[in-house]
Amino acid sequence: METIECIKTRKSVRKFKKKDIEKEKLIKILEAAINAPSSGNLQNWEFIIVRDEENKKHVAKAALNQNFIADASVVIIACSNNDKIIFYGKRGRDLYAIENVSAAIQNILLAANDLGIGSCWVGAFDEKELKKILEIPENVRPLAIIPLGYPDENPEKPVRRSLSQVVFEEKYGKKLKIF
Repeated sequence: METIECIKTRKSVRKFKKKDIEKEKLIKILEAAINAPSSGNLQNWEFIIVRDEENKKHVAKAALNQNFIADASVVIIACSNNDKIIFYGKRGRDLYAIENVSAAIQNILLAANDLGIGSCWVGAFDEKELKKILEIPENVRPLAIIPLGYPDENPEKPVRRSLSQVVFEEKYGKKLKIF
């Protein structure tokens, strides 16, 4: 699939077939994640793979009872190992750590779409409960839950804001002339 087509066709999937994701495809998805850019090349991302049915149910409960998570073949917990943020001070810990992992998450979503696998970026969850369930150490912060599976639905792609609504020329509020 062409990159732009992959970006434009990716959508959040919340209903999955009862079909395992092949190991080779999961590896490709994770390799896409670790090839994301990161500030200072810190690569502070870490990923927890959840396949056990009971653990997926616990993760879904910690995600404010978003039960579709438990139906996914694989659930990836995208985390920041904050011990890896060795410079940039407070801005690095508060912002760059999240940005770096977010770039890796976007790569996961796009690679999954390219491979015919559905995904959803879930940010609503009880962080303390998730850390307890998965025994995540204090220095590692879970930032997203990403259920993956073969889609059992074809949801509509949400309408996007137009370029003329979101692109400005040099000064905020001044619209770019080509729009």
